[in-house]
Amino acid sequence: MKKKRILRILRIIAAIATITSIAIFTPWSVIRTWIAPLPDTVLEQVDDAIDHGLDGIIVYVDQSGKAPAFYAAGVKNKTTQEPADPQSLFKIASISKLYIATATAKLVNSHVLSLDETLADNLPELAGRIEYAGQITLRMMLQHRSGIPNFVDQPGFDWFTQHTDIDECLQLVLDKPAVFKPDARYKYSNTNYLLIGRILDKTLGYSHQQYIESEILSPLGLTNTYSLLSQAEREDVASGYWSKYDDDLKDLDFVIPGGSMVASAQDVGVFLRALNDGSLLTDDEQAVYSSIYEYGHTGWLPGYYSIARYYEDIDTVVVQFVSTTGGNTLGISNAVNNRIIKILRRQ
Repeated sequence: MKKKRILRILRIIAAIATITSIAIFTPWSVIRTWIAPLPDTVLEQVDDAIDHGLDGIIVYVDQSGKAPAFYAAGVKNKTTQEPADPQSLFKIASISKLYIATATAKLVNSHVLSLDETLADNLPELAGRIEYAGQITLRMMLQHRSGIPNFVDQPGFDWFTQHTDIDECLQLVLDKPAVFKPDARYKYSNTNYLLIGRILDKTLGYSHQQYIESEILSPLGLTNTYSLLSQAEREDVASGYWSKYDDDLKDLDFVIPGGSMVASAQDVGVFLRALNDGSLLTDDEQAVYSSIYEYGHTGWLPGYYSIARYYEDIDTVVVQFVSTTGGNTLGISNAVNNRIIKILRRQ
């Protein structure tokens, strides 16, 4: 009896500590978003997001048995005050990794690639330039278990400059010590997908972007998805902003594989639905994919934050684009997304 009482007291102390740490370390603007009364509809929540400091937001909801729903609030462009358009294109950043992982799964299943081949097997020129290149497998890179340093964390990398030279980004990690030994643990590294893109290009004999278009985008009828910003009509792309600044970050280009794609919320939603329900891949391809990567993702570039998730319990895909980063906007965006999911589950 005494032991149970002690355990109960410890749980209470832990709960108080958690609440206290949230109150101390979480900015009030984020807390205010979390604790506000939950509105009745997604539309109300999307409109309310603008009052919490976001310049523009787009939300796409695909619920099983219902027609897809589109929501938008705020502006597409601060200068012109053009309202946010749910059909706008958006830099989806690391959501691009889902497409590369899908392409890799297809090529592995067709025995064009092997998950057990090493980085040195596929790109021998990097043996001796990336530590453990002879032990790091394609599977480890796909799963962020390679230990290869993340180029965006290296001295000399600046998010607010153009990144149109893939070799320049790769140079930032060459001859650097590994973060950990291969497969020792997980640590997200954009360098993994930069290298996978290069492996796909070499293996195919043409760009992996072309393969993604022919084998993934075209079969799904996705005509509003582009591998690179330069392929899209600029007026169709939503502007992106850093919190409390008016400078438009739309033209800040980023061509590195795993972070370069531009798409509409609906196109991302259709892709994500197909990836999750098995209609995009064969059973064998799906088995490969399930062994190597996740089924949803977030993406971040200056001025652009995106969330794309499938919720099995309500058989619903939700894609959220927010055109403001910096300050406390990441926490606010995540809180808004969480509240949208709560509303959908309550319906």
